[in-house]
Amino acid sequence: MGGMGHGLGKLHGGDRGGRGTGRAIAADLTASRPKPKLKTVLPQVWALIKPRRALLTGSFLIMVVNRSAGLVLPASTRYLIDDVMKQRQMSLLPWIVGVVLVATIIQGITSYALTQLLSKEGQRLIAELRMKVQHHIAHLPVAFYDENRTGTLVARIMTDVEGVRNLIGTGVIDFFGGMLTAVFSLVYLSYISFQMTALSFVVLVVFALVLRVAFKKIRPIFRERARINAEVTGRLTESLGGVRVVKGYRAEESESRVFAGGVTRLLDNVISSLTAQSLMALASTAVLGIVGAGIMYLGAHQVADGRLTTGGYVMYVMFLAFLIAPIAQLVSIGTQLTEALAGLDRTNDILGEQQEDKSPERTIDLPTLRGDVCFEHVNFEYEAGKPVLHDISFDSKPGTVTALVGSSGSGKSTIISLVCAFHTATTGRVVVDGIDLAKAHLSSYRSQLGVVLQETFLFDGTIRENILFSRPQSSEEEFERACRIARVDEFAERFAEGYNTIVGERGVKLSGGQRQRLSIARALLANPRILILDEATSSLDSESEAMIQEGLKVLMQGRTTFVIAHRLSTIRNADQILVVEQGRIVERGTHTQLYAMHGRYAELYDRQHGLEANLFLAPGEGDKVEEVEKV
Repeated sequence: MGGMGHGLGKLHGGDRGGRGTGRAIAADLTASRPKPKLKTVLPQVWALIKPRRALLTGSFLIMVVNRSAGLVLPASTRYLIDDVMKQRQMSLLPWIVGVVLVATIIQGITSYALTQLLSKEGQRLIAELRMKVQHHIAHLPVAFYDENRTGTLVARIMTDVEGVRNLIGTGVIDFFGGMLTAVFSLVYLSYISFQMTALSFVVLVVFALVLRVAFKKIRPIFRERARINAEVTGRLTESLGGVRVVKGYRAEESESRVFAGGVTRLLDNVISSLTAQSLMALASTAVLGIVGAGIMYLGAHQVADGRLTTGGYVMYVMFLAFLIAPIAQLVSIGTQLTEALAGLDRTNDILGEQQEDKSPERTIDLPTLRGDVCFEHVNFEYEAGKPVLHDISFDSKPGTVTALVGSSGSGKSTIISLVCAFHTATTGRVVVDGIDLAKAHLSSYRSQLGVVLQETFLFDGTIRENILFSRPQSSEEEFERACRIARVDEFAERFAEGYNTIVGERGVKLSGGQRQRLSIARALLANPRILILDEATSSLDSESEAMIQEGLKVLMQGRTTFVIAHRLSTIRNADQILVVEQGRIVERGTHTQLYAMHGRYAELYDRQHGLEANLFLAPGEGDKVEEVEKV
C-alpha cells in the first residue's frame, strides 16, 4: 500500500486543533472498565480449553494413573511395619518392595508424559494467543492507536498472554490430580479414623474459605501489575526509540527518573502481592501445625487404646499428606491461576474491540477505482463536543491534483486522514466513485491507496524488503523500474551489498533524502489509484528534488493525488488548492486564481517566498526579488 502505516502519527495526529496528548499517553484500555468476575471469565477459559479437550481428557486419565501409583507407597507402609517388621513375615518384603518399585516407575513415566504433553501445549497456546491478539490489534482503527501507546500494546501481545499457559499446563492438572487424590484420601482416612479425619477436615475447610477471600483480593493486584508493566514498557520503548532527542536535550536523567518512578510503582505492586502470598503461606503453615498436633494427640491415644496399630497410624499420617498437600498447593497454583485470569481479562479487553473492517455497515467491496473523491458537508471531531472540521465540501476528479495548504493545526492532516479512511466523518460523507467510504470494506480501498510522507518510516531490514513492502509479489523488472524512477539505484548500487543493504532501525543508516527515495519507490511499486503526498521531497537536496519531481509526475499521471504542501512553490500546477484554516476551507482555486484574490493564500505565498529569497541576499535586495516574483 505504498507506505500505508508509516508515519501515521503525522497523518492522524498533526492537526487536532490542540487536542491534548497527556491523556493519550496515560490512557489504558482497561482503566475505566469494571473488573470481571470469575463467572464472566469461565466462558473465556472454556473457549481456550474446548479445542484441547481431547488432549486434556487424555492427560487427565494419565494423571489418574499417576496419582494411583503415588498412593502405593503410603498404602504399603502399614504392611511393612505391622506384618514385616513386627510379625517377621519376611516373605512379604520382596512383594512390597517390587510393587513400590513398579508403582514408582509408572509414576515417573506418567509424570514425564504429562510434562511433555501439557508444557508444550501451554507454549503453543501462548504462541497462538500472541498471533491472535497481534492480528486483531493490526485490524483495529487508528483511533484505537491514538489512545494506546505502542509499548503498552507490545506488552499486551507479549506479556499478558504468558500466564495463560497455566490454564493448560501441568499446574492445573497437578491441582485437579491433587484434589482427586484428596477425595480418595478423605474417604480412606474416614474409614481408618473418623474422629481424626473430622478434625482435619474442619480445619482445612476453614483454611479453604480464607484462601477464597485472599484470592479475591489478590486478583486485582495482578491485573494492576499488568497495567503498570505495560505503561512502564511503553515509556521505555519510546525513550529508547527517541534516544537522539533525549540526548539532544540532555534529558537522560529526566528519563531515568520517569522510568524509576514506574519501576517503583511496579515494585510496590509486587510487594503487595508478595505480602498477600506470605500471609497465605503463613496460614498454610499454621494449618499444617494445627492438623499435625491434633493428629499426634488423637493418634497416640488410639494406638495406646489398641484401636489403631502403629503401621495404621504411620499409613494414616502419610495419606493425610495427600489430603493436605492440594490445599497447600492452592497458595502457589492459585497465585498462578489468578495471574493467568488477570492476563486473560486484559487479553479479552483487546479482543473485544471491534475491528475497523468488521462493522456491519461495511458491506461493499470496491472494484478498481477511477479515483473520484468527494467530501459532502463533512464535519469531524475526535472528541464529542470538540469539532475539528466544519462543513468541508470539495470534489477531486480522477487524475487531478488537490493541494491542501494552511497553518499548522488547521485541519489539513485530518482531511487526509479521512481520505485514507483512518477515521470516519462525524456527519456528512466521504464518497469515492459514488460509494460512501463508510460502507466500503477498507481492505479493498486501501489496497488502491498510496502514501508518501515527509517523515518516512522504514523497517530494520534491507532496501529491497522496505521497497517490496507495498507489493511483495512484484517482479524484479517492476522493482528495478520503481528504483530507477525514484533514483534509489543511484545510491543503492554503490553499497557493497546493493539492495540487500540493511537500513537500520527506522532507516537510521541512510540519509533523509535516501529514506525519502525509498518511500517514493515503495509508493511507485504499489501502483495506487489514489496518492497522498505529504511534502514528499522536503528531505531532498535541490538536485535530487528536481530529478524525483520528474518521477513523481510519472507516478501522479492518471491518479487522484492529494498534496499537503508546506513549500507552496511546489504546488503551482495543482488543479485545485484548498486553503484550510481552523477546520474550514476559506479559499479554493488554482495558484493563479488564489494569488489574484490577495487573500490568505497570497499572504502565505508572499511571506514564505520572500523569506526563502531573502535568506541568501544582501539587505535591501529581497524587496526587489519579491516585486519581481509578484510580476
